[in-house]
Amino acid sequence: MPAPGSAAALPVAAGEHTGALHHIWAIAKRELGGYFASPVAYIFIVIFLVLIGFFTFNVGRFFLRNEASLNSFFMWHPWLYLFLVPAVGMRLWAEERRVGTIELLLTMPVTAWQAIVGKFLASWLFLGLALALTFPMIITVAYLGNPDAGAVFCGYLGSFLLAGAYLSVGSMTSAMTRNQVISFILSVVGCLFLVLAGWPPVTDALTWAPAWLLDLVASFSVMPHFESFQRGVLDLRDVVYFALVMVFCLFTTGVIIRSHRAG
Repeated sequence: MPAPGSAAALPVAAGEHTGALHHIWAIAKRELGGYFASPVAYIFIVIFLVLIGFFTFNVGRFFLRNEASLNSFFMWHPWLYLFLVPAVGMRLWAEERRVGTIELLLTMPVTAWQAIVGKFLASWLFLGLALALTFPMIITVAYLGNPDAGAVFCGYLGSFLLAGAYLSVGSMTSAMTRNQVISFILSVVGCLFLVLAGWPPVTDALTWAPAWLLDLVASFSVMPHFESFQRGVLDLRDVVYFALVMVFCLFTTGVIIRSHRAG
């Protein structure tokens, strides 16, 4: 038998990684195809595009700002995602538990983490597609002026990461219950906490608390990290923040699913 670190052991390890990626991609394709198998995906995309256009041009007064930037576009994403992303994530595991297919999924030759990552990636790619369809905004601002391409890229990257963070919360709450409405409500509350944690009205209401507690609560907020992207600043700490939120929530999803299977 070859030693674990020997060259003979490398093909086995590589095969295991390839198999894991194959399983993840197979689950992701299954989930992504499920979205477009019904009108729900198209309705969601239309609603997202209509709402983001309304808030950008009517509420955000895009044309009255007289600036070649997408600030009035990105500023609404944390609030629109607050309801739209949980609507996508609420069915991830709640639907599987409701119809009883979660047991079938987990008895297939895939591990729990492969199923979690595959389903998460499918929903994240779907949200990314909806975000990519806002490309006319880029064309519009480029026609009206000379926007900072770096700021536009960072804004879209930050929006995609923000959607992933919200979606990971939705995955966690969806694993808690078989009722999609309850999952949606819990997800909205969890994402709202991430938005309001560092909001000045909230921190001002906690003036009685010690400074270290205020700093701890504010550190959970997504707003400072997303606003950095919105300003065109690509900081590794902001990327790490969103990655940690996703990893923590998906890890918690795995713990919850394993507890259901054990029960």
